[in-house]
Amino acid sequence: MEATEEVSVGRFDELTDPGSREFHIGDGDWPFKGFVVRQGGDVFAYQNSCMHLGYPMNWKPDSFLTKDRANIICSSHGAIYEISTGLCIGGPCIGKRLRVLPVEVREGVIYVRGPVGK
Repeated sequence: MEATEEVSVGRFDELTDPGSREFHIGDGDWPFKGFVVRQGGDVFAYQNSCMHLGYPMNWKPDSFLTKDRANIICSSHGAIYEISTGLCIGGPCIGKRLRVLPVEVREGVIYVRGPVGK
């Protein structure tokens, strides 16, 4: 069984609506990388790995959304994903889904559980 760890990603009310923030789990050269997206009163968490070629989704810190902030975008090849499902709806990997991570808000703080390391 894969070792997991829970991390605090920050306060829910610190994220714009919609807004995103990256995080990592574990230390060293290969921490697990993920991101959260706030949309209204909900928050979603995904692994930071595009389903097209496995590249990180962002090229600027905390930058995962399209210009209109309606969807998630991969900065490498332009794959577009739904915020609420992680489903690719445009670009080179239509029909595939981002890896969903367990996420919850407790006492106003966002917590995500994911694997330790890559």
